[in-house]
Amino acid sequence: MITVTEAASLADSQAHFKALKPWWDVLMDYLLIIMLMVSFFSATLLITMDKVVCMPKPIDTHKNKTDDLSKAGFTYSSISREPGHLTKLDYQQYLYVSVVCYHKVVPWQSKYFPYLTLVNTLILLVSSNFWFKYPKTSSKVDHFLSILSKCFESPWTTKALEETSDQPPPDHTRLKSSCTRSVEYSSRSPLLREFPFIPIQLPASSILDKKEEEQAKALFEKIRHFRLYAEDSDIVYQVYMGQTIFKVVKVTIVIGYTFSLVGSFSFQHICKPDIQNLMGYTLFICTHNLAYILEKLLLTYILLVCLYAFLAAYALFWLFSHQLKSYSFEKNHDGNVFGDIPVVKNDFAFMLHMIDRYDSLYSRRFSVFLSAISEGRLKELALNSEWTLEKLKEQVNKNKGHCELVISMLPAIPIAVYDLTEIEVLKLELISSANFLAAVSRLKRLSELHLRHTLVKTDPDAHRFLQEHLKILKVWFTDLEELPAWIYSLKNLQQLHLSGNLNSSNNKSIRLQSLRGLRNLRVLSLTSNLSYLPPTVLDIAGQLHKLIIHNGETVLCSLGHLKKMSQLTNIELRQCQISKIPGALFNLPTLQNMDLTSNLLQNVDELGTLQRLRNITTLRLCHNAIYCLPPTIENLFNLEELTLSHNNLDNLPTTLFNLVKLRHLDISHNHIKTIIPEIGHLSRLELLEISSNQISFLPVELFRCTRLRSLYAGHNKLTNFPSEVRQLSLLSTLELTGNNLTSLPVDIASCLMLRKGAMFIEENVLNMSPMKLRIKFS
Repeated sequence: MITVTEAASLADSQAHFKALKPWWDVLMDYLLIIMLMVSFFSATLLITMDKVVCMPKPIDTHKNKTDDLSKAGFTYSSISREPGHLTKLDYQQYLYVSVVCYHKVVPWQSKYFPYLTLVNTLILLVSSNFWFKYPKTSSKVDHFLSILSKCFESPWTTKALEETSDQPPPDHTRLKSSCTRSVEYSSRSPLLREFPFIPIQLPASSILDKKEEEQAKALFEKIRHFRLYAEDSDIVYQVYMGQTIFKVVKVTIVIGYTFSLVGSFSFQHICKPDIQNLMGYTLFICTHNLAYILEKLLLTYILLVCLYAFLAAYALFWLFSHQLKSYSFEKNHDGNVFGDIPVVKNDFAFMLHMIDRYDSLYSRRFSVFLSAISEGRLKELALNSEWTLEKLKEQVNKNKGHCELVISMLPAIPIAVYDLTEIEVLKLELISSANFLAAVSRLKRLSELHLRHTLVKTDPDAHRFLQEHLKILKVWFTDLEELPAWIYSLKNLQQLHLSGNLNSSNNKSIRLQSLRGLRNLRVLSLTSNLSYLPPTVLDIAGQLHKLIIHNGETVLCSLGHLKKMSQLTNIELRQCQISKIPGALFNLPTLQNMDLTSNLLQNVDELGTLQRLRNITTLRLCHNAIYCLPPTIENLFNLEELTLSHNNLDNLPTTLFNLVKLRHLDISHNHIKTIIPEIGHLSRLELLEISSNQISFLPVELFRCTRLRSLYAGHNKLTNFPSEVRQLSLLSTLELTGNNLTSLPVDIASCLMLRKGAMFIEENVLNMSPMKLRIKFS
């Protein structure tokens, strides 16, 4: 017997899986219960009431007639009734005959059909829930249902769905009890008139506490791992498909043999047990008392099996007619869910389809924890509670006189940032979901924004504020999709610095949008791997003052468009694999600074043609392969800075020292052996770098450059240092390491601006120098 406790536990286990049982499975379960009851009832009848009653047929003068009737098909109604007679059989003989005739003449379906129906029903019952019990599927199903229940009950689910709902938010005030609206004033309740109930203020939406936030975060992580596990195979789908096919085949067989039994139950039977020597009779007439009711139960069972077969066939049709190993939340919910959930595959998709057959609300609430947007909002909520105004103020610092805030590796922008009204520079680094709200308008002093691998979205009000106030924007990105679309409409932007992949030679979809909306842009910096200048840059060619391109050792071709930049004053082309100075630069009359660092320049005879660039003051050609300078370099008579370090120069032309306006000369890391006396003509020289060459002596004419403040002469072949150094009264930095010096002249002490820590020399050389120097610089 099944106890009440066992029956209750069985019901509980079925309730646990109800969310994965579609309507046809539920109906089939009810049909199985009814079929089981019919089977039990039939079997109980057989056990308690199955009897055969037999009466002997005496032999008399009408024997021949009886035999003829029997051969012709005996029926009880066709035998003429005759007066009864005594059989002279006792009770035990009747029982013996009944048992013998029951096993001899009663057909098998009358004796075993109820047990057969019971076995078939139990097989169908087991097969209906096999996928809930099979080890390889039950683990996934149990895990899925446990996660589903937690998602359904999580406070974050309700909050996230409220934020995505199109319904207006609830009122901020409502009455605590509805009785105040239904009870009216009467003489029996005078207090209602004198002291009405006060509406209780309730928040429109609940705020998650710390524990609920942590639980929601853990649930996101658990679902992420479960998704990887569930999408790895389709075993659940295969087992459910197999059990459905088995049920269809099984009920087809059951229907086939049960229909053949209809009409085979008989109430009357003629029995010849061949026991005449015991009874004295050879023929007995028997009646089976359950024949009629068993036939009715058979018809009932056939009806139930047919209904079950129809539902099983429908389930099989549904399995074959739908793509159940793929599930799209946007498609299955008409887009009324988070739009960033990718298509789900295999067993995960199948179980979601089954959930929808039960109630689509479950999968909708489940989608909250599959959405990166929802996860970002949760992290943002936790972020705002952690990053308070006081904590953010500790991150603010001064850099080059500007108030700067750096926010790095956070899920979003803390809301308290908008209360830091003093910040001028905002740097966002590796922010997974950054969104500027309208509250950014409080940052009246904000003028510079850095975005390092951070995709930023803006509200309309925030966009208008950035259009008016933003002056400098620096963006680091991997793909152009990370580049915010709103940057192309920053009408007051003055400097734009872009660092990322802009090479469209291999991918034509990579391209900048039009920059025409940047009407006040003056500085454009591109750190990329360009093959040619982006066409969108030409849209603003006439307004640029400074162009910077760092090309990462990629060959930059087609520089003829540079001549359209008629207002250009500064150009920097680094690592562009340029082998000669672009001719387009000679058509830029306003050019003042030219930087061609880290290219492939060898011969720079074109420098002589730069005389048309009368305003050029800075020329940087370091990290090239230049082996000589043309004498015509003197034509750059306005040049103030010349950088030629890290080249292959072995001498300098005399005309170089006719550039009397030169203040900064860097010829370090070359192969120069001699500094000619004409260097003394550079009366305005303030910085001279000649380190890492092969210079063996310094001409005394060098020290006529009385404005010299910094002299770097290390790593040469100097054996002595001229005492004329005392003439450099403004000298504040002196480097002499890596030479062949044995001591220093005491005259160095006369350089009053040269202090300890600003002279670089080996300790042993200083120890061999005069005491006055050792005291001053050691």
